[in-house]
Amino acid sequence: MFRQRPKCFLAEPMPPHILIVEDDSATRAALALTFQTAGYATNEAENGRAALEQLRSGEPPCLILLDLMMPVMTGWQFLAERRKDPALVAVPVVVFTAAGGYDDSMLRGMGADDVIRKPADADQLLAAVGRRCPAPAAWTA
Repeated sequence: MFRQRPKCFLAEPMPPHILIVEDDSATRAALALTFQTAGYATNEAENGRAALEQLRSGEPPCLILLDLMMPVMTGWQFLAERRKDPALVAVPVVVFTAAGGYDDSMLRGMGADDVIRKPADADQLLAAVGRRCPAPAAWTA
């Protein structure tokens, strides 16, 4: 009697993941669903401090999607703290905000790679993310 050889399985590559930093739980869930439907993995944080804790304790995401107006630690404060950590500066940040009264160049000067104004449609978000983080279809091909 012949024994069957065990099948060898190669580990499936992990899809690129995005850290969504947004205080509104419904918006966070909608963003996560948008990115997951497009093939990205997501992690979520409800404020800048929670985001920093996640970033310092795990694998870095391919991108951070950051709201500005949040309790505990705002997006502005997060950007300032991020600049102090060389490992975190390497992770691109797309600011996604309804906050007004400032020029996008100011945010870019603080380390944002892109700025998208709320409300935005899924195509705008996916395009901005795709400029900084490989699209899952291209990544797995």
